[in-house]
Amino acid sequence: MSILREHYPVQGVGLGLRRDFLEDILQDPHFDIDFMEVVPENWLNFGGQKGQQLNALTERFTFVAHGLSLNLGGIRPLDEHYILALKDFFKTHRIQTYTEHLSYCGDSGHLYDLMPIPFTEEAVHYVAERIRRVQDLLEMKIGIENVSFYAMPCQDMSEKDFVNAVLNEADCGLLLDVNNTYVNAINHQYDALDYIQSMPTERLMYLHMAGHFDEADDLKIDTHGQDVKDEVWALLEQTYQHHGVVPTLLERDFNIPPLPELMQEVAQIRDYQRTWGLKHVR
Repeated sequence: MSILREHYPVQGVGLGLRRDFLEDILQDPHFDIDFMEVVPENWLNFGGQKGQQLNALTERFTFVAHGLSLNLGGIRPLDEHYILALKDFFKTHRIQTYTEHLSYCGDSGHLYDLMPIPFTEEAVHYVAERIRRVQDLLEMKIGIENVSFYAMPCQDMSEKDFVNAVLNEADCGLLLDVNNTYVNAINHQYDALDYIQSMPTERLMYLHMAGHFDEADDLKIDTHGQDVKDEVWALLEQTYQHHGVVPTLLERDFNIPPLPELMQEVAQIRDYQRTWGLKHVR
């Protein structure tokens, strides 16, 4: 029995690509990572040296793409020219899968934030239709990510029921963010493990791990600027226990430490995968 299920688009442990350590990776012929994640908006129109550097990395490592501006829940029409540009980018760089946030981020312009979609039946139908259109244009199944949020304008169903309804109606995959789950569970007073267990194993593409800021005992801020907290590591183990060992990627967006320090958290994920992989084959 394989430690990781074959249906996943990637395997093992990943790291989100950031320019802070791009040169370090390029100069290290022995850099040990199973896959990397690129934010396509940050690279889509780059040529010259930066474009060559990305080419060098995508020729060397397996890559996935994680978007920020598709605006799945927004009221504006989908930007189909942008989606087709993404399709070319994915082909050029052999991107294994594409994920986006289950949120909206635009109105008359870009909001530069990921805003929550109301948890309503109407929103389920609306967002699912837009996801299906994106999948048709890209000719690939995409994944949606559960986002952290701090206020909800309208909620006729729970977050877990909303996410599951969108997944089923859109027939898409899931990028399950373990840290976002923990942050939302504290801020909105629900059980994080119950949420994790309610997600469909068969739709999982991979997991995200990241750090957050403890504003107060009952308020956590999703920053991606700190080390992963002990409580989130524990939730990752519980996720593996329930779903099996899922490919998992570490995100760090600011306060980025030297790459060897960052790789200590990557190694910790790998250790958990080995431990839980062995338990699942017994």
